[in-house]
Amino acid sequence: MDLALLYSGGKDSTLAALFLDSFYDVQLVTGHFGITDDWKHAEAAAERLGYPFEVVDLDPSAAEEAVERMLEDGYPRNGIQRVHEHALERVASLDVDAVADGTRRDDRVPTISRAQAQSLEDRHDVDYLSPLVGLGRNAVDTLVAERLSVETGPSAQVPKGDYEAELRALIAETAGADAIGSVFPEHEQSYVRGLRE
Repeated sequence: MDLALLYSGGKDSTLAALFLDSFYDVQLVTGHFGITDDWKHAEAAAERLGYPFEVVDLDPSAAEEAVERMLEDGYPRNGIQRVHEHALERVASLDVDAVADGTRRDDRVPTISRAQAQSLEDRHDVDYLSPLVGLGRNAVDTLVAERLSVETGPSAQVPKGDYEAELRALIAETAGADAIGSVFPEHEQSYVRGLRE
């Protein structure tokens, strides 16, 4: 069975891939708005892990709407949620049996409700999986430490292939570089360098 996993190159989506590859032919997929080429970080991580990788084009208007919302709100939650839902819709339209992401139990954003998951499944005739949804941060960190070599650091400095890099670039283009810090609080990011030997 073919599964497309939304992939950033970080520890959560990588751990989700490891959980799922016993049951599915996992392909790692990164959504791209055409703003930056940060998706190459996710591609490099996927290559080091030995997973096939694909970039899917996302609708630039979804990024523009997300940035407008984030600037209006003064925080990223609703914008990131909008982009994640759009990316899931796009990936669900691929010729796959299932779609997945690396969302955890205690993630504040993005989250996919039971109703959203069922709707996605019904409309696209796919299964939606979120294998980390029962795991908290501590459990994820413990499992990651056992299997993965990970770089961590401030979000603006650690390479990753998720939506945030493109949204940061669009915020800078729209409202100036200083606006990035007013929307995105500094937080720790992870980037997978490979499997532990």
